[in-house]
Amino acid sequence: MGGAVYPPFGSGTSWLPAVAPMRGFHFQASDWSVMVHGSVFGQFIQEFGPRGNYQLGSINWVMGDASRPLAGGAFHGRMMASAEYFTVTRAGYPQLLQVAQPYRGGTLTDRMHPHELFSEVAVMYDRPIGTGWRWSVYLAAVGEPALGPVAYLHRPSAANDPTVPLGHHTQDVTHESFGVATLGVFTRKVHLEASVFNGAHPNEVRTNFDYAGARFNSFAARVTVNPNERWSVAASAAYIDPREHEPLHRLELSALHVAGGWSTSFVWAANVPTDTRRVLNTALIETNIELDARNAIFGRAEYVTRTAEELALVGSISSEIEVGSLSVGYVRRVGRVREVGAWLGARGHVDIVPEQLRLFYGSRTPAGVLVYLGVRP
Repeated sequence: MGGAVYPPFGSGTSWLPAVAPMRGFHFQASDWSVMVHGSVFGQFIQEFGPRGNYQLGSINWVMGDASRPLAGGAFHGRMMASAEYFTVTRAGYPQLLQVAQPYRGGTLTDRMHPHELFSEVAVMYDRPIGTGWRWSVYLAAVGEPALGPVAYLHRPSAANDPTVPLGHHTQDVTHESFGVATLGVFTRKVHLEASVFNGAHPNEVRTNFDYAGARFNSFAARVTVNPNERWSVAASAAYIDPREHEPLHRLELSALHVAGGWSTSFVWAANVPTDTRRVLNTALIETNIELDARNAIFGRAEYVTRTAEELALVGSISSEIEVGSLSVGYVRRVGRVREVGAWLGARGHVDIVPEQLRLFYGSRTPAGVLVYLGVRP
């Protein structure tokens, strides 16, 4: 696509700022340009309080993109994989206030499920349609529709934080959708796109392609503007039919900013169930500051509206609960072999919950810590 002329892709067909770091292995194989990148964390997590737990495990992912010229345009093949089903177990890792998940006939609370074994298997083709314009088509057996910001895994602002945001299931959970088709047109600064996709959330078996009852029952559209090389601003909307629950509308706004070694993301997203018309808001500010080549600090501030159902506390609390979370971390590179660095990091968080959750979480400020050794380019 003309190298750096067009902004780099993040997850799916989303855009990053033009100056976003693209750390990975880049090489040529005949006519193919190949990039491989990812992160492997070996972490210990301790979440405190009556609903807390601990775990020694590994959060990890690897992604590859291979592209080549084809018929006057460019063809891309993409794949993303994770071994988390085995390394944090089928039950996932502890995370206070995370959305409850079905598990072996019951309900699992205050944990984040593992990623799919294959989170993206997709092809994309784009070619010029006029001066400065290109069209594109993206087809994914599993992948991401034109909805939301760049998924947290691929945001520079989250490069050193292995954990998922509390607002993930509203903001970017559709990055693992089993069946996606997206059409788009774009210039160097503007990207317009629309998707049809399977709105069902994957089940607890993360090692297969979850096509049981799958159909293109959901729709999304997104506009992204990169006004300059440091910013990427996006707005998107969707109708989602998750099958297990009532259909919903989702609205999202995001802004990603990169200035040298400082990366920041701002995200607002809301679910609006079609039966209740309630607006369930989430908001996120996420940042990563590289102090030098070996040291970085990072953090998040979040606001999330949880339902009693999402906390598995129906009948015990109000139908909607507003919660917050503040986290901060530090990481230092402790070794390097060629292009791969080893990083030792620590992260702490304090959540803020209303009085009616004190009984269940032991405090209005439940907390947790994480330490890790990470390996990445």
